[in-house]
Amino acid sequence: MELIKPNSNVNFVGRIRPALIFSLVLIAISLFSLLVKGGPRYGIDFEGGTLVQIKFFKTVDIGEVRGALDSLAIEGLSVQEFGDRKEQEYLVTMKKTTGELEGLSEIVKNALTTTFGADDLEVRRVEMVGPKVGDDLRRKGMLAVFFSILGMLAYIWWRFELRFGIGAIFCLVHDVIITLGALSLTNKPIDLPIIAALLTVVGYSVNDTIIISDRIRENMKKMSRGRLNDIVNKSINQTLSRTCITAGTTLMVVVALFFLGGEVIHDFAFTLLVGICAGTYSSIFIASPLLIVWEKLFPQKKRGSS
Repeated sequence: MELIKPNSNVNFVGRIRPALIFSLVLIAISLFSLLVKGGPRYGIDFEGGTLVQIKFFKTVDIGEVRGALDSLAIEGLSVQEFGDRKEQEYLVTMKKTTGELEGLSEIVKNALTTTFGADDLEVRRVEMVGPKVGDDLRRKGMLAVFFSILGMLAYIWWRFELRFGIGAIFCLVHDVIITLGALSLTNKPIDLPIIAALLTVVGYSVNDTIIISDRIRENMKKMSRGRLNDIVNKSINQTLSRTCITAGTTLMVVVALFFLGGEVIHDFAFTLLVGICAGTYSSIFIASPLLIVWEKLFPQKKRGSS
């Protein structure tokens, strides 16, 4: 039993203009948000510093926590709620500090203990990353995303043709920018788990695109005299059921992680959620129709050759 019949005839190619406009609007919003905020917001992993997670056993307002720490005059200190407000957990972060990282966590703990009492709080987690290590991790993370995209282009160029690769790479860049824009709009920090999620999105997006591209290439051989618009449209419709089932089953897991996985994995799941939705959309509405645009700009003498 198939979710969508392979002989369906949805005119995806005819919707290329509104789809491109919609994508350009999303990309513009993402870039504007990143520009206004001075780039992505990096977490402790990439900026260096100390993170302390505090659990209170009584009702404490975030303003009280900040007031207890104001006297410390630590550079880059910030306090934010962690998880559900009922849990009474807070994250205290100190970025790019030149002091002793281990000493900072003890200073924070002592200041809060003095204000609220030792029996009313507990230190749940302490993470420390030096500034130089953070810069190195950030550089390597960006290189990992860049070389993964470059490697995808090389593989698709070798496996199919350059015209298929251009559409796939445009989709990868499209998905990454929109995902980064969503992280920027929601003010979520970028750390190592987010980079892992972005690489997962890259792999997911190119997998969907390759399936459709392979079907287009097969249909080019079978329908060598057919119009490219009809071939692309038929190929997307033939693989639509598989695309929807893959996206649906993947999203079921990601949604479960997002709502039930806890606060630690929440940002990772959010990145996957946005990226998979963007990747599924771009595979259907962007990558394959771009092949038609490429064909108009650079027409092939012989179509259907492998």
